[in-house]
Parts: sequence; structure tokens; C-alpha cells
Amino acid sequence: MKIHEKYIKRCIELAKNGLGTTYPNPLVGSVIVYDGKIIGEGWHQKAGEPHAEVNAVNSVKDKSLLKKATIYVSLEPCSHFGKTPPCCDLIIANKIPNVVIGTVDSNVKVAGNGIKKLMEAGTNVTVGVLEAECNELNKRFFTFHEKKRPYIILKWAESQDGFIAPLERSENKPVWITNPYSRQMVHKWRTEEQAILVGTQTVVDDNPKLNARDWYGNDPIRIVLDRSNRIPKNSHILDNQVKTMLFSEFRMGVEKENVIFETIDFKKNRAEQVLQSLYKQQIQSVIIEGGRQTLQTFIDANLWDEARIFIGNIQFETGIRAPVFVHKQFSKQCIGTDELLIHRNHD
Repeated sequence: MKIHEKYIKRCIELAKNGLGTTYPNPLVGSVIVYDGKIIGEGWHQKAGEPHAEVNAVNSVKDKSLLKKATIYVSLEPCSHFGKTPPCCDLIIANKIPNVVIGTVDSNVKVAGNGIKKLMEAGTNVTVGVLEAECNELNKRFFTFHEKKRPYIILKWAESQDGFIAPLERSENKPVWITNPYSRQMVHKWRTEEQAILVGTQTVVDDNPKLNARDWYGNDPIRIVLDRSNRIPKNSHILDNQVKTMLFSEFRMGVEKENVIFETIDFKKNRAEQVLQSLYKQQIQSVIIEGGRQTLQTFIDANLWDEARIFIGNIQFETGIRAPVFVHKQFSKQCIGTDELLIHRNHD
């Protein structure tokens, strides 16, 4: 089993190369081994393009070795036709005798059917190698399919004395609490998640672009909770450069190519309504960078999976308090002069 773990670890490493580019598909890596040596490997790079197993098979120079090889894959090979043919059929067609799988795909389109198809074809299948690590790799994908909502990451920065912003400011731009390294890390995170969400006041106060300027990658879909349509018409988030969704009580704008309006009842469980709408839009992950009220809404509804909290090396003495957040399970790391706490919600 240890040798299997070695190659599944490599599958996970490969799969991470697709973080932020495979939505709505999962992250998958694959390795092909013959006589104790890797002869091929690949990962899924983008939805609509070849899957990990296809890229791994294509990378093998001597295809005759496939009939005596083992293919490792971090997630159960697909068994259905989508934008690409089933990977099970490819494995069977190439007569690869051994398949080692990290974890089962919980998507109802697969959900064990790939394993069943391989076994019926006479393939020797091993399942559940580094299963926890493979599940963690696709925490967004699994949350989406199992909980019927996106994976939610809460993110904020607070001063050492527990404030996220001063009460007054002279300009409509952010007041930085963290250092440049932490801010660059946040931009990296934005490229990894499918969407970013803030509330009205964040747009009014900061006029943010909500894109990834300090890291190479895709810009997330922008989502704003704007109950009374208070966002200024010259706001960056209305520049039509990136797909943007606005949630309000009444539709008051003209939709553009990249600006979509959604109406919800703000008097009721707004967090749940928003996530239901995002699920219908096939959005698998959201990083919430809103102000205190927006963050608190999701905390109070217990609709979050991860919280990433920066503690900056400054004090405000007075201001807007950080969200009320009581959670004991966390990890801690230093980002230069800043401290980063990462909490996971296991409720």
C-alpha cells in the first residue's frame, strides 16, 4: 500500500496545477507506472479539455507498455459522456490491467459507476488510497455536489485590537491592515476560487475591483449583496470587465453582457437564498471578503467551510469591530509581520 501512496501523492501534486481553472470539473491528477518507474503523467487543466487520464496516456512514449502498467488517479475515472469521452473507456481500450484510485467521485453522474465499469471489464481496481487527502483536494467539488451549495471561505483582516476598519476615512479606498505579502496571498486566493462576494458598504467605501491584480490567474466572478441598489453607477464592479452578479430586493438596473441581477427577500435567510442561487449558476466556491455585516450573516447562518483571518501589526483603538467568531479549531502561520489564522468548520 505504501508504494500506492507514493504515486497517489504525485497525482495530488499534479492535480493542484489546475486549481482555479477546471471549474466546474474537479481537480484530478494521474500517473502511469511500469516496472517501478513513472512512464506517463498528466492532470486536468481546463473544463472541456482532456482529463488527467487522457493526458497521462498521451504522455507515454511506448504505448505497448500500457498493457503491463498501473494507472494511478486521484479521483474515480469518469464513466459518462460530457464534453469529453469517458476515461473508463480509454483505460479499457488501452488494456491497462491495474487502476489505483484515491477516492470515489460523489457526482451522481459517476458515483461508483466508473469503478463498476472497470471491474466488469476485468480490470484490477484498488480504491481508497490516501482517501482523506484526495477528498481535501476536491473539497470545493464535493461540497458543491453533496451539500448543494458552493464551498464558502470567509476572509478578513483585523487590527491587533480587533477592528476591521476605522470609523471615519478621508477617501473611498481601502485602509490597509496587512502587509504587501499578505495582500498578494489574497490575490492568489482569488485566482483559486470561482467567485468573490462583498456587501454594499464595501463597494461604497472602497470602490474595489475585486480582481486578481497581484497574481497571475483568472479573475473570480464578482458578487455583491446590494439590498437597496445603493452602489454608485461608476463603481469598478460595474465596468463589465468581469462577470458580476448583483443581489437586491428590487431589480433596478439594465443587465449588461457581464452584469446579472438577482432578487431575493432580504428579510429572510439571505445567506441561504444567495447560495441556492449560486448553486443554480454552477458556482462551486466563493471567497467572502465583505464587511462585518456580510461576514456575520454567513457566520450566524453557519454557512461557511473555512475562515482565513489576518491579524495585522497595527492598532486602531476605535473603529468597526471584527465579526463575532468563536471557533477553537485553527492553524496559525506568520506572513511577515502578520499572523494568519485558518479555521475549518466541521459542524
